[in-house]
Amino acid sequence: MNIAIIFAGGSGIRMGTGVPKQFLEINGKPVIIHTLQLFEYHEDIDRIYLAVLEDYIDYMEELVEEYHISKVRCILPGGETAQDTIYNALKKAESENAPDSIVLIHDGVRPFVSYDTISANISGVKEFGNAITSTPCFETILISEDGTSVDSVPYRKSTYAAQAPQSFYLKDIIAAHDTVRARPTRYENMVDACTIIKSQGIEAHMISGNRGNIKVTTPEDVYMFRALLQYQENEQAFGLGLTGRNKARINEALKKQSKLK
Repeated sequence: MNIAIIFAGGSGIRMGTGVPKQFLEINGKPVIIHTLQLFEYHEDIDRIYLAVLEDYIDYMEELVEEYHISKVRCILPGGETAQDTIYNALKKAESENAPDSIVLIHDGVRPFVSYDTISANISGVKEFGNAITSTPCFETILISEDGTSVDSVPYRKSTYAAQAPQSFYLKDIIAAHDTVRARPTRYENMVDACTIIKSQGIEAHMISGNRGNIKVTTPEDVYMFRALLQYQENEQAFGLGLTGRNKARINEALKKQSKLK
């Protein structure tokens, strides 16, 4: 199985709205649905495990039904932290799938990951054992302990931004989580799965992501996401080709039609 673990348990404080950012409507549908559809329409994804704020589970179930997200296997309540939320979803996946299943851990408010990036994550796990989506940094990165003085400036050519998905064999990432959870500090300073495995000396393998794979966190990000959607629509309107997602949908529809015949 190739499994997507989508975590969307944040409260959206930085967005400054009365609704969690994953449920903001952009171009007529919630951000979380934009994200889920990327995995729903990818032909190599078999199942989706989704974690959201507990108070929003009923609403999320309605959205999944309304938008026909058929690959969602389970909707779980979020945990105390993002990593607790992910762990809960991983354990649920473990109870229903083979240990050598591939899991793609993805943020519910990254609604523009490309079809090819999802494919590259699956291939990366098969080849290297894990896959960390990343893009080169085009701006200079500054290291500062106090947020006022510059302590060091890494060579820009050596800096990359980690994104999502971050992908692993199911048994491996659960084992890494279990090691962290057994420590007194637990998830302190553990910002993502890449941090977790690196803290245990496990080599992390990078795969190239798409630069439009933004995280919708602030109001400015909403404008960027709308612009990216318009760019994608213009590509199709001007005859530059279908997106990978639409290709997958059309292929799937054609397969179903041929079976009916």
